[in-house]
Amino acid sequence: MSLDCPIDSPAGAVADTITFSNVDGPGNRFVVFLQGCNFDCIACHNPQTIPVASGARFRTPVDDLLPRIRKAAPFLGGITVSGGEATMQPGFLMELFSRVKADPELRRLTCFVDSNGSCTEETWQHLAPVMDGAMIDLKCIDPEIHQRMTGRTNAAVLESIELLGYMGKLYEVRLLILPGVNDHPELLRRTGEWLARIDPAMRVKIIGFRRHGARDHEPALLEPTPEELAAAAENVQVADLNICVI
Repeated sequence: MSLDCPIDSPAGAVADTITFSNVDGPGNRFVVFLQGCNFDCIACHNPQTIPVASGARFRTPVDDLLPRIRKAAPFLGGITVSGGEATMQPGFLMELFSRVKADPELRRLTCFVDSNGSCTEETWQHLAPVMDGAMIDLKCIDPEIHQRMTGRTNAAVLESIELLGYMGKLYEVRLLILPGVNDHPELLRRTGEWLARIDPAMRVKIIGFRRHGARDHEPALLEPTPEELAAAAENVQVADLNICVI
C-alpha cells in the first residue's frame, strides 16, 4: 500500500493508545497512535509505526475506541491523534472527532492532531470543523536539511503551519534539535523569525533528540546537552514567541 494514499475509513490503522498523557497537548489526554507515515525520519522514535499493515484485522473501528475514551473521560481534558502520521487517515479522524463532538458525555473534550504537517490544505479544511487544534513538527526550515532528515520536502509542512495559524487552529510548533544537523544558530534564528511573522506569540516547543527507541544511524546521532537546548531556545527566541524546552 502506498503511503501517499490516505487510508480514508472510519476504521483506523491504530498502532496503540494511551489512556492518560500530559505531554501530547494541553491537560490530560487520551492518545491514539496511528500506523503509517509519509516521512522516514532519521530521528524517528516510533519507527515501528512507519509501515502500513494491510488487512481488516489491523483496523480499529471508532466504535471500539469510544467506550475506552468514555471510561477515562472524567479525568481527561481532550483527545490527541498522533502517529505515524495522523493526517494520512482523514476519514478516521473525521469520524472519531465527529462522534466525540456529538456525544453528550464527551463533547467537552478537545480534539487535537499531532502531525508532521505534510498534508494538503484540503485535508485541514476537511478536519477544521471538528478539530480544536494541531501540533506540527517542523524538522527544519531549510529544505535540503529537511530532505536529509525526513526523506521528503518541507514545502507542505510550511504551508500547513501558515494555514493553521491563519485558521486559528495551530496550537504549537515543535522543533526537534539534532546537534550538528539542524541546530546552527543562524538556521534557528531564521526559523524563529519565520514563525514570528505568522504569530509573534506562537507556542514553540524545543525538544531534544533522545536515542532511546530510535533506530541506529551512521554516523550516530547525538543527544543535545541541556546547555545546547538552552542555546537553541535563545536562538529561536524572536518577538514574543512562547518557547518551552523539554
